[in-house]
Amino acid sequence: MSKFKKKTSEGQPAISTASLPDIVFMLLFFFMVVTVMRQNTLMVQNKLPFADQTEKLDKKDLVMYIYAGKPSPRYQETFGSEARIQLNDKFASVDEVQQFIFAERETKREELIPYLTTALKVDEETNMGLVSDIKQELRKAEALKINYTTKEGDALQNVE
Repeated sequence: MSKFKKKTSEGQPAISTASLPDIVFMLLFFFMVVTVMRQNTLMVQNKLPFADQTEKLDKKDLVMYIYAGKPSPRYQETFGSEARIQLNDKFASVDEVQQFIFAERETKREELIPYLTTALKVDEETNMGLVSDIKQELRKAEALKINYTTKEGDALQNVE
């Protein structure tokens, strides 16, 4: 005759790894969706002024950004502490603004060129003389749609 043995429990059963690839792909897609890649490395200090009447831009791919401000502390040794212009990922002079606008127009389709907007991201400590020089160069390049980027808030905070 055979003996019947009582089953002894050896703990919990093994975890099923069948759904593991699904979980990995869900995490991958999550990080792909929420990650925003920065287009330019900011090389100037850029503390934006406040404004109370602001609007959001519709199509950010039709915006050309010009940054102005003092160089960041890591660039001050090389470029000094005077306000500078940054176009894409390099410092530039006022004379190079026109070439920048023309180069940006070349990258866009012909029918989108009238809708291009130039956004000025100017540090609140930057002299208005530099901003007016940039605007003169934009006039010469016939880039007449200008947007001043600000933070939303009470405009009186700029006085403090």
